[in-house]
Amino acid sequence: MSARACVFIATSLDQFIARSDGNLDWLDEANALVPPGEDCGYAEFMKSVDVLVMGRNTYEKVRTFGAWPYGETPVVVLSRNPIEFPDEMPAWVTHSAETPVELHRRLSKEGAQKLYIDGGLTIQRFLRAGLIDELVITVIPVLIGDGIPLFGSLPSDIRLTHRNTKAFDCGFVQSTYRVDSTERP
Repeated sequence: MSARACVFIATSLDQFIARSDGNLDWLDEANALVPPGEDCGYAEFMKSVDVLVMGRNTYEKVRTFGAWPYGETPVVVLSRNPIEFPDEMPAWVTHSAETPVELHRRLSKEGAQKLYIDGGLTIQRFLRAGLIDELVITVIPVLIGDGIPLFGSLPSDIRLTHRNTKAFDCGFVQSTYRVDSTERP
């Protein structure tokens, strides 16, 4: 059985996931307005994840947050170049230079049922490969004007089916979409 690949990400209203330099100050400011105890469904989502796949830029950004935030969830960092993990990094954080198709096949064969795909370029690569099954996008009510886009160019249209939308009191709007592709590479 093939693992489901899902995205859970926040964007500015103009669809950027970070400033051009990777800065997330706008997201940090918005998160300061979220009521205590509200995580917009993130903890529940993470409970359903078998493996988190992220790109190297995302990995490097996450390392600046302090303590490793993913607990015992296995994490695969995609990079064409080798990564030397620090001694304090959990052993279940690994590196892969595989293509999205190769990695998806391997993780599926190893029994993973749900993959969390994170990081702009990684999400774009998995989308182009036809591997994303679901997108959960939380839109933050701010325009940042320029930055790293969530979506890039695609070889063809990707049809989506809207599953639901939820508005949070803090102004965030979260929409979930099923990707309507029928064939896997």
